[in-house]
Amino acid sequence: MRLAGYQQALPKGPDTALKINISWHTFYPACSTTPWQIEGVVRTMLEDGYPRNRIHACHNRTVVVSAKKGEVNNRQKQVVDKYGLRNVHLYEGEEWIRYEPKAKMLALNEIFPDGIQIPKRFLGENIIHLPTCKTHVFTTMTGAMKNAFGGLLHEKRHFTHSVIHETLVDLLAIQKEIHAGIFAVMDGTWAGDGPGPRCMIPYEKDILLASADQVAIDAISAKLMGFDPLSLKFIRLAHEAGLGVGDPREIELVGDDVSGENWRFHGNESTFASRGQHLIYHGPLKPLEKTLLRTAIAPWSYAASVLYHDVYWYPTIGRKRVAQALEGKWGRLFQTYVAGGAVNPNVTPASAA
Repeated sequence: MRLAGYQQALPKGPDTALKINISWHTFYPACSTTPWQIEGVVRTMLEDGYPRNRIHACHNRTVVVSAKKGEVNNRQKQVVDKYGLRNVHLYEGEEWIRYEPKAKMLALNEIFPDGIQIPKRFLGENIIHLPTCKTHVFTTMTGAMKNAFGGLLHEKRHFTHSVIHETLVDLLAIQKEIHAGIFAVMDGTWAGDGPGPRCMIPYEKDILLASADQVAIDAISAKLMGFDPLSLKFIRLAHEAGLGVGDPREIELVGDDVSGENWRFHGNESTFASRGQHLIYHGPLKPLEKTLLRTAIAPWSYAASVLYHDVYWYPTIGRKRVAQALEGKWGRLFQTYVAGGAVNPNVTPASAA
């Protein structure tokens, strides 16, 4: 964080929201913000004089993922409680307001003609995004830019999936207007390849990334995975709009030299569930998109997602991968995070930096 100049990006006066990523309420490696990712950020900020009472965790809600379950199963709340931070769930007592962006929107005004709703508390706050290095069935890879997708848009954000690339660019433009400072710390200790953000194969990659440039951190993450960043539409559009730097040749890397790494991830795989979504968003079922996903019958899709991911995929495939990951160094570290911030005496912590 210090190498990336985070103190220049985040003033100490405003509140700072730690935007935690929970892509699944079940623990799965590379899927959601790791506990050491949160703890490292909090310890660094406290050491550098950021007031504890001005730092809070921040969670969104989706139609298929429970943040309340996820923050416990992913050992995130344990860290928040250990450091005595406020824990904000944006759908519990938080005011949402209509916001009129100054920047020209590529998609959001058409998707939400009645107005773009954002959390009022975000106005004037710092935000630190805490994504992970992983692939995604809609955007090839997901990172800091998509992490704003959860917190900044209400739970009907899935309306934008057919124009997801443009939506991410719109959200970054809005963030630059409303936040006092923006920063990202991305976890790649585990990285996920395959039909993310959930049904991936996790790999130990032993990397952490940090940047005040949301486009640049996503570009470097994409390059590490083996993708050409500018071939990814949301990165290219943001780069062309001057919202950040998406060309790795123009990005200064400090710290460990990862410029030669190529993980050769695929990122183009799909699951039964995601293939159905693509048929609706981009395929022959496109004319039925509004009927299927934006009317009273939409809950069929939520139920289908839960049945596939929670009832079928995790018990038959995911659980074995989790067990294997927990045997590694990051898995052993994960198991040291228990309720109340206490150390589990039956687990040997990982020694990896």
